Amino acid sequence: MIAPRRFLPSISSLLALEAVDRLGSASAAAAELSLTQSAISRQLKTMEDQLGVQLIERSQMRLHLTPAAKDYVQTARSAVQELAQAALKLKANPAGGSLNLSILPAFGMHWLAPRLQDFARRHPEVTVNLGTRLKPFDFASEPFDAAIHFGQQDWAGVHYLPIMREEVLPVCSPVSTAADFGSLDTLHDAPLLHLDSRPDAWERWFEMQGQRVMGLQGMLFDQYSTMIQATIHGLGVALLPSYLVQDDLRAGRLVQAWHGPSVSLGSYYLVWPNDRTTPEPLRSFRSWIDSQLKTGASL
Repeated sequence: MIAPRRFLPSISSLLALEAVDRLGSASAAAAELSLTQSAISRQLKTMEDQLGVQLIERSQMRLHLTPAAKDYVQTARSAVQELAQAALKLKANPAGGSLNLSILPAFGMHWLAPRLQDFARRHPEVTVNLGTRLKPFDFASEPFDAAIHFGQQDWAGVHYLPIMREEVLPVCSPVSTAADFGSLDTLHDAPLLHLDSRPDAWERWFEMQGQRVMGLQGMLFDQYSTMIQATIHGLGVALLPSYLVQDDLRAGRLVQAWHGPSVSLGSYYLVWPNDRTTPEPLRSFRSWIDSQLKTGASL
């Protein structure tokens, strides 16, 4: 049941309150919302009269939210954001059934993208909207229904569907093998390339090979795609997921720099918040992912 009308301020009043809280003044809020300063003041006064609560402290020609209003505006901001996202979903898919999915760039490009046509064929009623996030986030403040997560089951407040375990390989350009990585010590002294979202990957890899090292340095990348190209062009040795370099290894653009025990630094998961009802498009996507895994559609 929706609350009584008197507890539901207008959207324009909520936007005015949110802007004043975020920007710190009525003049800045007026400029952002294309209103006059007096119009902002009237919106806030109307909301105070409607709710019967003081929201604004006025001092020296400036407006400040009361402590209670600051708590209220946090909830109001989330509600307005959700309403805006719902409008975007409606515009993107008037027939209904959209899924906003956060992906990791390399996994999204090499595993998910080639398979999405199958999902679209099986579920034409669902529109999948993709966005990129490299690290866990708060689902309450981001416009996503689910996400692809790499690592361990360390994302709080979510359900997990395991997708695949990732194995990594140390690889380099064929030219770099002239350095003759005949031991872990020579590999340790080579120029090592690093991914900023996995800053300790090399240390963990060396430890799994039986050698503890600390403070490894080298070129830093934010995307696997640029790291692979740097490796192909001989800038160093990279620790890369096997599924990303299979073609380059077969074509001879890359070679393994060390043939030791296989190493996994984590797994891929589909995750979604556990504090809300699962929307039907996400149920369909989750079932489809599960069917892909059961039929052996792995990397």
